[in-house]
Amino acid sequence: MAFIQHDRGGVIFHTASILDHPRIIHGFSTRLGGVSDGFHASLNFRGSGPEPDSMDNVRENFGRFCAVLGADREDLVLSVQVHQDTVRHVTAADRGKGLTIPTDYTADALVTNEPNLNLMVFSADCIIILLHDPVTASIGAVHAGWRGTALDLPAKTVREMGRLFGAQPENIRAAIGAGIGPCCFETHDDVPDAMTAAFGPAVGAYIAPKDAKWTVDLKGVNAWRLQECGVPGAQIDICPICTACHTDLYWSHRKTGDRRGVQGALIGLRP
Repeated sequence: MAFIQHDRGGVIFHTASILDHPRIIHGFSTRLGGVSDGFHASLNFRGSGPEPDSMDNVRENFGRFCAVLGADREDLVLSVQVHQDTVRHVTAADRGKGLTIPTDYTADALVTNEPNLNLMVFSADCIIILLHDPVTASIGAVHAGWRGTALDLPAKTVREMGRLFGAQPENIRAAIGAGIGPCCFETHDDVPDAMTAAFGPAVGAYIAPKDAKWTVDLKGVNAWRLQECGVPGAQIDICPICTACHTDLYWSHRKTGDRRGVQGALIGLRP
């Protein structure tokens, strides 16, 4: 298994070999290949913030990313991320929401079994995960910062794919994209305390002391939780890149605060 970097017309993105399938479109963007400038340069998907990017730029960036993946921008459905554990069952009625149509929901995870709907979640250090069950032809996209991780959102999304579509965890493929690594994610007691309260002492394998703080391996915690809910470890692909270490390639809230854009991850189901 591997994450593979692509350059298509200057748009730099990654795909995960675990998600290779003739019915699946997917990709994890970087910050490179768009039209935004300044601290939003260049493939930014966020039009909000204290100094918002032009929505014309943002729409063009979505179009460029979709084009290199072979996806249709009009079929996008965007997450509305609030660091909670809502999983949205996306249907054709949601097509375009978040980009061309206002959203009427908040959700940090999206799932569907309908073709021609491109689910997209966003990050600037948080962990983003794409899911596919080839047996039931269902997919999911998850945004999990430390709060979403402590809420066990990726595992909850797997369970929702089972409840809604009949997906069995042992059939699900999961790709965990670039996000902040334990090398850079230093925290006070609040994050380790939340993880331990949620998962018990076993989560300590992913937490280590560092001076007066702690480091937490969020990708490792989420991969472990996916395995605990039945997804085989051999079917989980983890991108090793730390977004805070590689600000030439990614935005990092830890490094630049709110003067930044966001990267994203997209997954869609072909007919």
